[in-house]
This record gives sequence, C-alpha cells and structure tokens, in this order.
Amino acid sequence: MSFTDLFKEGHQTRNKAHFASIASIAMSDGKISDDELLLLKSLAIKLEVEDSDVDKILNDPTQYPIIPSNSVEERLERLHDLFDMIFSDNRIDAKELVLITKYAIGLGYNATIANDLIQNSIDIYTGNISFDEYKYLITVSYTHLRAHETEADL
Repeated sequence: MSFTDLFKEGHQTRNKAHFASIASIAMSDGKISDDELLLLKSLAIKLEVEDSDVDKILNDPTQYPIIPSNSVEERLERLHDLFDMIFSDNRIDAKELVLITKYAIGLGYNATIANDLIQNSIDIYTGNISFDEYKYLITVSYTHLRAHETEADL
C-alpha cells in the first residue's frame, strides 16, 4: 500500500469518526429531527462519507472512536461542525453539553480549555456576546479578509 493510500485511508477513517460523533449528538435526545438529518446529509458530503457508511454509522455511531487531529484549525472546525448540529434546533440540552465536552476532551483539549471553548461557542451561537467581543470578532475577520485582498480588489 502506498503512502498516498495510507494517508487517504487515515483521512477517511477520521472523517467517519467525526461524522459518527456528530450523529451521536444528533441522537442524544433519542431521535433525529428533519433539520438534523439535513445537516447530517450535508456534513456527510462535506466529509466524503459514502451513503453505505452513513447508514452503518447512523445505526451505531459508537463503533467509531474519536480520532484527535494535530491541527488546531481542524480541531476547531470539528467543534464548529458539532455546534452546528447541536444548534440546528436553536438550543443546547444537558445531554448535548455532556457529549460535546467529552468530544472536546477527546480531540485533545484539556478540561479547562474545553470548557472555555464550549462556553464561548455557546455564547456566540446564542448571540450572548458583548459589543467588545463582537467588535473583536469582526475586526479579526475584516483584518484577515484585507490581508488576502489583491491590488485589483482595492
């Protein structure tokens, strides 16, 4: 097996594990809503999880353990995907909070950082941020966008 094949297989395994974690959160209240199912289907496409694997995962998401990433950006993206699923019904319940906390720790964050990231994410998703926090987020975003503009854009 070539290095490329090994890399591709590892990437697919990580994506299936991530999808399974999202499915677990969707199922935490005992059912998958229509909105959750739409988001799951969208994420399956994004994560390149085949339909046959989606069915297997939805039948038993616990068969795929969390596989942490060394990439800070990938870990944050994984948390973001989970928060999209959690807030598909515009709220977070106690079971979902327990699951996402376990998942964040499974991704490699220590408990303190995991709790801070989760609380900050909840504040962002619920719109419970101060003007200073809003201004900071917008300024960082604007600065990032400006840094990637070309002279033709100016």
